[in-house]
Amino acid sequence: MTAAQGGDRGALDQLLRRHYDRVHAVCRRITGHDADAADAAQDAMIAIVRNLDRFDGRSSFGTWAYRIATNASLDELRRRKRRPLPTSNEDDEHRHHNDIADPASGRRIDAIGDHLALDHALRQLSDEYRLPVVLRDVADLDYAEIAAALDIPIGTVKSRIARGRAALAEALAPESGNQPTDPERPSRAP
Repeated sequence: MTAAQGGDRGALDQLLRRHYDRVHAVCRRITGHDADAADAAQDAMIAIVRNLDRFDGRSSFGTWAYRIATNASLDELRRRKRRPLPTSNEDDEHRHHNDIADPASGRRIDAIGDHLALDHALRQLSDEYRLPVVLRDVADLDYAEIAAALDIPIGTVKSRIARGRAALAEALAPESGNQPTDPERPSRAP
């Protein structure tokens, strides 16, 4: 880190490579889309390089980088809301023809289905719950690092993670129909 801050391009390159996959994973889970995640991760890497001299070491570099990635992802989500939706003609131009599946594709399709269900459930959570869950379960930050990254108390981090995970578990339960409930509202038994 010190060498990168001192202008050592090799050290900077190594630092960025070491953290890119996790930064991208955080962006992917926050944005819910590969293209948006790629844009957000690229923006995060640029912001890290531009602001490297501002890193003061009060937190770990990873915590600082994940906070930048979180902000880049939220910025990407705001930009997405302002983009026009593609028309059906544009969708038709980008569709691929169906390929014949190989015999071992069943397991991969199931895994993709699980991945898509998790992405859908995460997108249904508010940022308040999604961000701490992603930073804990994807970026593997501890509670103190998440508290520092999101600038909230550790107790709040713990409760938001618990509530977010509970909503995800409910959304992913086979009988739930993949519709997570709002963690703020208690669920009612029929």
